[in-house]
Parts: sequence; structure tokens; C-alpha cells
Amino acid sequence: MVPPLVLDIDGTLTDAAGRLDPRVFDVLPSWDAPVVLATGKAFPYPVSLCHYIGLPETVVAENGGVVLVDDHVTYAGDREAAQAAADEFVARGGDLGWGGADTVNRWRETEIAVNLDADEALLREVASEYDLEVVDTGYAYHLKSPGVEKAVGLEHVCEFLDYDPVDFVAIGDSENDASTFGVVGQSYAVANADDVAKAAADEVLEESYMDGTLSVLESL
Repeated sequence: MVPPLVLDIDGTLTDAAGRLDPRVFDVLPSWDAPVVLATGKAFPYPVSLCHYIGLPETVVAENGGVVLVDDHVTYAGDREAAQAAADEFVARGGDLGWGGADTVNRWRETEIAVNLDADEALLREVASEYDLEVVDTGYAYHLKSPGVEKAVGLEHVCEFLDYDPVDFVAIGDSENDASTFGVVGQSYAVANADDVAKAAADEVLEESYMDGTLSVLESL
């Protein structure tokens, strides 16, 4: 029997240009166990991806800030504090970096994402003043409440699905996947992963992006 999966999206189900790898449509719809999409993206993104892949909508979004499982949505993290800190960051000359429409944060409910071109030192300074933390996912800085992690979100999913986190296999590429790697039974970092993810994973793959993910799924 194949194990349940918890999969990051960016850098894990995508190619180097950030495009969704079409092979996800070949392997995930027929996976004979739960598949959890765990991402730093705003809540609508993984829900939409589940819809188009044809998976049950089981997601951990916003680095654990929003969890959807079995038609139940739960939230963690202080969005108002994150917004206040973001406003202070901008007031001190910082720039969130997404333009006027800001589709990165428009539907984000528990944190604020900031472009990697932003002043990281200033962002971390402001975050500390608001008792928040900054996580660098390689795609954005995430201004969020401490203790909100993908692993906590997965544990909540498991309460509904009658699984234990150690039943899961996890694949990811970023420091926001490290907490997940710490609670699952087997974890893999794709070759393009950052140092934190590689150190936390049980195995670092030779292949990058979806090539790495596919190598694990095929072996399972």
C-alpha cells in the first residue's frame, strides 16, 4: 500500500521557472492514499490546485495558518498583528514589493508575504518589535506568528483523517518544510532545497523540483 503524502508546492511540484509541472496530473489523482498540499501560499491557491488536479481539498496553507480538511477550516496566527507590522515596515521605507493589486496577499488570512527584494534587515527588525517572525521560503519572506508551522497543520489534518503524522511521507524544498520533516515517518528534500530543509530531511534527493518528487513517488 502506498503511504499518505504531504507535499509542498513551489519548488517541489513546479519547475525551475515556478510553473506547475504537468506530471502532477499523471500521478496524484490516482494516488491511493490521502494527499495533503502544504504550502506558504495563500489559502485559495492550494484549494484551487486540488480542484484542478482532482484531489480532495485537504490543504495546509500560509505555512500552517489555514487548514482545510473534511470540510472544516481552522485558522492560526494573528493576521492583524502581521498587517500592523507590514504597515510599520512600509512607513519606515520598506516595500512589500507586489504592486498595487498585491495578489500575493489579497486573499491571505493569517500572515503577510513580502518580496525577497525587500529590506530583510528592516523587516526582521520590525517583526521582532511586534513579536512576529520572518520565514524565508525562497519565494518570499513570510511575516507570521511564532508557533504557526506546517507540522502543526498536518497534525490537525491527522486528527480528522485518523492517521498519525508518522504515517506520512513528506517532500519539500524550504525551511518552512523543516517542521513537517520533523514529524513525518519519512522526509525528502529535493536537490534545489535550501540548507535548512536539507538538514532536516531524512534524505536529500539527487534530482530537483518535480523530477525529485517524481523519483520518490515512483519508488513508493
